[in-house]
Amino acid sequence: MTVTWEPLRGPSHALALDVLLHGPLSRVELARRLDLSAPSLSRLTKPLVDSGLLVEVDEHRTRDARLGRPQRPLDVVPEAHHFIGIKLTGDVAYGVITTLRADIVRSAERPLPSTDPEATVAVIAELAAALAEGSPSVTALGISIGGRSPDHSLVSTAPFLDWTDVPFGSMVEEATGLPVVVENDLVALTEAEHWFGAGRDARRFAVITIGAGVGYGLVVGGHVVTGIDAGFGPVGHIPLNANGPVCFAGHRGCSTAMLSIPAICAQASAALGRPLGYDEVLDLAAAGDPAARRVVDDAGHALGLLCALVGNLTMPERIVLSGEGIRLVEVARPAIDEAINEVRDIRAEPLDLVIRPGDFSQWARGAAVVAIQTYVLGTD
Repeated sequence: MTVTWEPLRGPSHALALDVLLHGPLSRVELARRLDLSAPSLSRLTKPLVDSGLLVEVDEHRTRDARLGRPQRPLDVVPEAHHFIGIKLTGDVAYGVITTLRADIVRSAERPLPSTDPEATVAVIAELAAALAEGSPSVTALGISIGGRSPDHSLVSTAPFLDWTDVPFGSMVEEATGLPVVVENDLVALTEAEHWFGAGRDARRFAVITIGAGVGYGLVVGGHVVTGIDAGFGPVGHIPLNANGPVCFAGHRGCSTAMLSIPAICAQASAALGRPLGYDEVLDLAAAGDPAARRVVDDAGHALGLLCALVGNLTMPERIVLSGEGIRLVEVARPAIDEAINEVRDIRAEPLDLVIRPGDFSQWARGAAVVAIQTYVLGTD
């Protein structure tokens, strides 16, 4: 039986959400976390258990000393709902299907024959059908893009796709028959880390991504900070090296010019006189090639400065580093640490840098998470 999670309000919402994000939890632990009395908790949990939204599980049995008998912790059934997440680049649609807790069940990808919206919708519909095959019914579908969707349906701008004011959400809903939510890719990835990742228990944390560009996300007070500029990646043009190369927009030594995969490949290729891919540049640097080492260390120094700036200005509990170019941290860690020490007060706490996987399935998982959030929290 598929259990419908009706949008909840007040204490019931807080209780169900706490179990989703942190369960299984005993009733004693839930009462402590939510500052509720035992009778109040019982009154709230009973309808949630009766409806099947929460279930009692046998594992991690605890004992309530006051009652003198074991308690069965409460949990959700993650497999009761499945969500599809799709990350769109300029030429590929990456997809995953997840459980209610955003655990990836399977992944797949499809090339985009063009960035025409109708053609892209057709690819997404086929990909979604392939991901859903053999699984229980899908509850919702999330799509993440390098751009903006102010109402989570209309794509107002998407530079990589060359789209302006495309009613993409409604187009995909019509093609798939699923509820669809569209979100900026960096916001979606940050939400995934917020609910189910390295930032789950942090009230304030930051996300920095390295890939085709440089991205930045921030959570303050348990909420992802968003705004009209979220789709433009403004952190990509922070100056980090006065003598560095120039980015596509004419900024010298900015984040994009120093840290993006295309920029690193271009600098190393020019230095060595032949075309080089990203992993090849990192392999050469790790092996001690002087030219590749210089490019990679310069990039590492720039990343360290960016991390220190984020730490100094926003004072996060931790900084999550991700993106398809994240291997830079492994190869250039000494340069990163050196740069952090240059601009970080010696009395300040060390930056808590957490390295997360950077493959495109994680970006697609972020899209699934915004679908999960919309389903769980409802819409106003």
